[in-house]
Amino acid sequence: MDLKSGQEEMKRRRDRALKMGGPAKIARQHKLGRLTARERVTKLLDPGTFMEMGILNLSDIPGMEEQTPADGNVVGFGKIDGRDVLVSAADKTVCAGAEGRVGAFAKEHRAGQLAAEKRIPVITLGDAGGARIPDIMGSDGLSSMTFPIDALKYPRRSPYIATIMGDCFGGPSWMAAKADFVVMVKGSCMAVSGPRVLEIATGEKVTNEELGGWKLHAEVTGQVDAFAENEEDCLRIVREFLSYMPSNCDEEPPKLPNADPVDRKLDEIAGILPEALNRAYDMFKIIKSIVDDGKYMVLKPFYDPSLITCLARMNGRVVGIIANQPIHNAGAGGPGSCEKASSFIVLCDSYNIPLIFLHDTPGFFVGLDAEKKKMPGRIMVWFEALALSTVPKISIIIRKSYGMAYGNMAGTNCGSDILVAWPTADISFMSAQAGVNVVFKPLIDAAADPALEKEKLIKQWEYQSAPWKAAERHFIDDVIEPRNTREYINKCLDLLRGSDGKGFISKKHLQSWPTVI
Repeated sequence: MDLKSGQEEMKRRRDRALKMGGPAKIARQHKLGRLTARERVTKLLDPGTFMEMGILNLSDIPGMEEQTPADGNVVGFGKIDGRDVLVSAADKTVCAGAEGRVGAFAKEHRAGQLAAEKRIPVITLGDAGGARIPDIMGSDGLSSMTFPIDALKYPRRSPYIATIMGDCFGGPSWMAAKADFVVMVKGSCMAVSGPRVLEIATGEKVTNEELGGWKLHAEVTGQVDAFAENEEDCLRIVREFLSYMPSNCDEEPPKLPNADPVDRKLDEIAGILPEALNRAYDMFKIIKSIVDDGKYMVLKPFYDPSLITCLARMNGRVVGIIANQPIHNAGAGGPGSCEKASSFIVLCDSYNIPLIFLHDTPGFFVGLDAEKKKMPGRIMVWFEALALSTVPKISIIIRKSYGMAYGNMAGTNCGSDILVAWPTADISFMSAQAGVNVVFKPLIDAAADPALEKEKLIKQWEYQSAPWKAAERHFIDDVIEPRNTREYINKCLDLLRGSDGKGFISKKHLQSWPTVI
């Protein structure tokens, strides 16, 4: 073929690929309020940076070549805020987004290997219903489309982000389950198989929303980290998350210019923290007062909200915050909070993000339901994640911190590099009101004036639970003025960076842990 003929043929094939599944199917996608795969990629990446791989792919099933431009998967490299990323977007206009052997396996796997070798973050834009039936039929078909387990044998060195932007079954669900961060558009679905397959296989009739809608994953499964109102919001969230992440595990996250004074006083604290220990308040107000410009990004906001996990910045540097939330169950966490804390510690340690713990918890929320969900095991997995993490950890006891939860929040001898308290701290195995009834009930009952005796014992308990005894014996490093908390944390972070400037780089790479813990 001469040059001119070759160029004409190349243009014809590329033009065919760019038309995707054709005008009618593109219009159908738009009618659903959804973008096409190519539109999603364009809106996600910095303008003009996309370098597509495999645009000329077609299905290897005879007779399906003309129906499968790019084999239904738009894959390539581009930039977000000037940094390289790999993007893979399922094309819903081609075979309803079902995955083909060429596009989803050969192309995506090859590009993924290159991204792993060059330590480039990966983003998948999910909108697909699992494997394409003609590709997996027969013993040879299924054997050619099994999940490549070798991809799971080695520690992941760069952030991996998955999105659920339509009805996703099979492949997109597997990718979301192994991702560092998952964003789901409200109105989409994520499940192993769709309602039709489920009804045929088990007789169970459910809707997409019941089977894998956003509320299920927000409140029950905890498998999704953030939720978007629409697709553009989803892509914005992806970009925001990446702004907190390094490109790979050998770098610190990006440091941004900071105009918020490092020694700013938190004079508003007096108006946030109630005088009474049993009065609730919103921990987000404390976090907002501490971090740069009051900005933070919450992960898993609806999953056991008694515990907050969020990313923020201190003097321009990224930090991860784990904080009890007193307005939910008084800050007492259950199995969900343990899972949430464990996965967040793994994320932060994997990508060199120092951890800040803010205590205000009466202990773990125990009971029959929690025990059925393996509460002791959940608590210990959190504890193990804490023990294995090597990024700097700063722990601040704001108010109550009782029982085993004190340890899980990086209390004494539990992994913190620096552990301090506010003067309002209350450290014990339970509250004074409950504790005296447990420990001193016979003494109270035998007293001439039981009410007076109980009041005296409560005051003694409260004094012993205040931070002073722990400070005297150096179980904690200091008791600090609440208004100086931002300045104190910034000084600690400078110290913990070390003279070589590598104090934030994790000594272990926990990406090799199982993703679901």
